[in-house]
Amino acid sequence: MWELVKSGGWMMLPIILSSIVAVAIIIERLWTLRASRITPPHLLGQVWRWIKDKQLTKEKLRELRADSPLGEILAAGLANSRHGREIMKECIEEAAARVIHELERYLSALGTIAAMAPLLGLLGTVLGMIDIFGSFMNSGMTTNAAILAGGISKALICTASGLMVGIPAIFFHRFLQSRVDELVVGMEQEAIRLVEVVQGDRDVDLAETKPVSKKK
Repeated sequence: MWELVKSGGWMMLPIILSSIVAVAIIIERLWTLRASRITPPHLLGQVWRWIKDKQLTKEKLRELRADSPLGEILAAGLANSRHGREIMKECIEEAAARVIHELERYLSALGTIAAMAPLLGLLGTVLGMIDIFGSFMNSGMTTNAAILAGGISKALICTASGLMVGIPAIFFHRFLQSRVDELVVGMEQEAIRLVEVVQGDRDVDLAETKPVSKKK
């Protein structure tokens, strides 16, 4: 493996660094973008229990805001529910914009790596080919097919390495972006339900909700 890296030349260094960064981003985002963490089930039902039991205090709002991204959005709406439907919706939208920005963190960097890695590999191959043909011209030797083929195969290591980094990066970038989109749709639906419930346009079936255990 080390011999292959050395054969690829110095352009292998940025490709390897890009692969390390891409793997770190993928692992971190897969862990962070879990549905159970972003949109905990039965959260809206628990909030409605607090409202019905008149337990929705500032402490509860802080707890809700720190619990999850969905909780942060719901807390923003509840904190301004007394100002009417439109103000409540505007506050929810502002909180949602912040949450979405956090959900999409590092995805643009992953997309950049996906686009850049194959180009780095191609650049490494081109530089390797220039060195190969330049060495033959400077030495004045007759081109040997076997030596030339060996040099070209080494130069192509960069292209192969760049593709090995770029292809998985493209896949996970699309996969994670699609997961963010799904989570955003789910949070939007919950926020709409919250507005309708608080404004008296909709009821929550408390029989289908499970209470969230209180944190000690």
